[in-house]
Amino acid sequence: MPTYIHLVRHAQGFHNLSHANHALPDPDLTPLGKDQCAHLARTFPFQSQLTHLVASPLRRTIYTCLLSFEPALQQQQQGSTKKVVVALPELQEVSPLPCDTGAAPEALASEFGPGGQVDLGLVAPGWNVKTGDSPFAPVMARLEARARKARVWLREVGREFERVNPGVDAHVAVVTHGGILHFLTQDWDGMNPEAGTGWANTEWRSYEFVDGLEGDTDGEARLRETGGSWRRRRGSATGLTETEQMELRVAVEGQLVEEWGVDGGKRE
Repeated sequence: MPTYIHLVRHAQGFHNLSHANHALPDPDLTPLGKDQCAHLARTFPFQSQLTHLVASPLRRTIYTCLLSFEPALQQQQQGSTKKVVVALPELQEVSPLPCDTGAAPEALASEFGPGGQVDLGLVAPGWNVKTGDSPFAPVMARLEARARKARVWLREVGREFERVNPGVDAHVAVVTHGGILHFLTQDWDGMNPEAGTGWANTEWRSYEFVDGLEGDTDGEARLRETGGSWRRRRGSATGLTETEQMELRVAVEGQLVEEWGVDGGKRE
């Protein structure tokens, strides 16, 4: 059975309001952002089918997941197994700016609490260090490596669900950030350098793993947007060629080096 990955960009945060607000550490959602979550909760068509919820450990992504998929959380909690939002560090945003740098594990535990709706078991000390030799520094090879690690982790979640629930599709909602979404999907179409993404707040797209479609069993765990998802947002438009995707990827790498240097440290 296929595993469906529903990728979602977080709702509007206070850092989205101005460049000056990029200095805010791990900002909260704006009132509009909370309204966006309420709209997504009402309109997302797979609420009743969601088997897993996953989010970047930043506050805006966790809250987007909790608010947008509250119906799925409530539904599962009435059954035999409590559903929670699993916080996955590999899903955090690209840049080391304060707004894109998460809180220490103990601060997150204080806010979301043990035994609540958020599983912080994968959030280890150092997950919010994004400079030097950190695997989370804004260096192209490291960004691609952690995006790959996240995809492999998600693929295994789906495979484990299938082993336990034969004949039932896994539906995983993943709430993350605009920049890292391009690395996760390996799709650079619509990338806006000024905004750092081609995804709108609370935009969602659905994917399947290519290995489930074509027998690809390598370590990339590549994703492909489902036909229904593509038609919903693009109609009959044709996607970019492989060459066009490569050209955009090279441009993104150049922007990373220009902004953060070859080692991911802020350029003066």
